[in-house]
Amino acid sequence: MPSSPPWRTDRTLAWTAFNALQFAFTLAWTALWISAALLVYAVLRDRHWPLRMASRWWAPGLLHGAGARLRVSGLEQVDWSRNHVFVANHQSTIDICALFRAVPVPLHFLLKQEMTKVPFVGWYARAMGMVFIDRSNRRAALGFMRRSAELLRAGGSLCIFPEGTRSRSGKVAEFKGGAFQAAIDAGVGVVPVAIEGSGAVLYPEGFFRVRPGTIRVRFGAALATRDADGRPVERQALANAARAQVLAMLERPAADRA
Repeated sequence: MPSSPPWRTDRTLAWTAFNALQFAFTLAWTALWISAALLVYAVLRDRHWPLRMASRWWAPGLLHGAGARLRVSGLEQVDWSRNHVFVANHQSTIDICALFRAVPVPLHFLLKQEMTKVPFVGWYARAMGMVFIDRSNRRAALGFMRRSAELLRAGGSLCIFPEGTRSRSGKVAEFKGGAFQAAIDAGVGVVPVAIEGSGAVLYPEGFFRVRPGTIRVRFGAALATRDADGRPVERQALANAARAQVLAMLERPAADRA
């Protein structure tokens, strides 16, 4: 069996070393800014500034460290004076950084219950009032709707990945209707968000495989959760409409997307 050319081996080693440095930077940067945010929260007892620290310093630093260029469009379609549920397709864990940076208001996420066990990230998420879901326990999972609706009624904005998991192929899976119930219960609009390129920057598989590239985030038009007569929209119909917007934004020519 022929061996790999020396240049290919050298390139692989170079990327491995580069990714190891990036991983170390990610850990250190995250520990630094989460510690700072938690300190600010302990002093002010207010979540606004700790959440903004994530969008203004933590997320941009990680995007820059990964060599990611962020392109955002469609902001003019959203009424930022109101809170919303943002629903986005999901390719990579770096999607959270991209959304923190792209959304110009304090943002909460619906996270897997396992995230509570991650040092720093779990501590920050709990302190900031993020919503957790335990998919292994159906009864407990239903509780996320109540907690999400409470957050929304209090004026918070929430981001959900309604596919339920990251896409390994880049294909957008069906949106689960249950993810939209909190928006319906709270009576807030749903904003579809299309993310492109994040899976190529931080691969969804393997250990921290990062490659420089462009991540595009585009915001669609908000979808109402009540019809003209004031009745709640059926949640799966809302999920399908949101997914259709995301697909339409992803299918646009690159020059029109961002």
